[in-house]
Amino acid sequence: MPVAVVTDSTTYLPPELVPAYRLTVVPLTVVLNGVEGLEGVEVFPADATRALSARRVSVSTSRPSPEQFVQTYGSLLEAGAQGVVSVHLSAGLSGTVEAAELAAAQFGGRVTVVDSRSCGMGLGFPTLAASRAAAQGADLAGVRAAAVEAAGRTSTFFYVDTLELLRRGGRINAAEALLGTALSVKPILHVSDGGIVLKDKVRTASRGAARLVDLAVEAADDTAVDLAVHHLAAPQRAELLLEALTARLGDQLHDTYLTEAGAAVAAHVGPGLACVVIHRRPATPTT
Repeated sequence: MPVAVVTDSTTYLPPELVPAYRLTVVPLTVVLNGVEGLEGVEVFPADATRALSARRVSVSTSRPSPEQFVQTYGSLLEAGAQGVVSVHLSAGLSGTVEAAELAAAQFGGRVTVVDSRSCGMGLGFPTLAASRAAAQGADLAGVRAAAVEAAGRTSTFFYVDTLELLRRGGRINAAEALLGTALSVKPILHVSDGGIVLKDKVRTASRGAARLVDLAVEAADDTAVDLAVHHLAAPQRAELLLEALTARLGDQLHDTYLTEAGAAVAAHVGPGLACVVIHRRPATPTT
């Protein structure tokens, strides 16, 4: 492909899609009790969930360094790519976009960075769209536009058992976190404008799952959609979500993905996460 596509480890794509779409993945770093490891390479979801369950073990994350991106971009350009489109998780949730932009500035316009304004398959769907455009021979601007447009057609909703980890990491408003704790409710969250906002509150996990289904169906509207479901140490919850959404969306539904979220997200949401991502496909032109 004339344009190479780079993303980061928080896409949580099915592993087989990375080589199939010729993607290059730059991992975030997860820190368990002061020991650093690369997400998906040295640290995996089970490591983070065990650490969080132990409670005495600190878990945190850090962005890739600009030097990591410089090395990645340089290698791809030296290997023959004419340009690089680098698609990453929301700048409102991580410094990854900033690091990528610092690195891109060293390549004289041959590298462009896209803020997906989301995470998980909210990032994954724009990354796949960029790869498809690149495979069809689009230039740098065309591949970038494909990622940006796909990001605008993607909605992400998720359920967590507690808001405490998001509050500690500064990923959610402290007042909203306190409200959820005080009322002993289960929060439904939405990725909006690149940040995490409280969308709804329910009393039980089962009602949380039902509300996720309703929100996803509303986001799908009457368009053809792709669907991703993520979980963290809750595979049965994810499978039930996928079954319910498959039944509700019917013929609207095209590609579906079910994966476990990685250690970087685990550090901020904890076990029990259930996430639904809806990607509205572009309308097919009529002749």
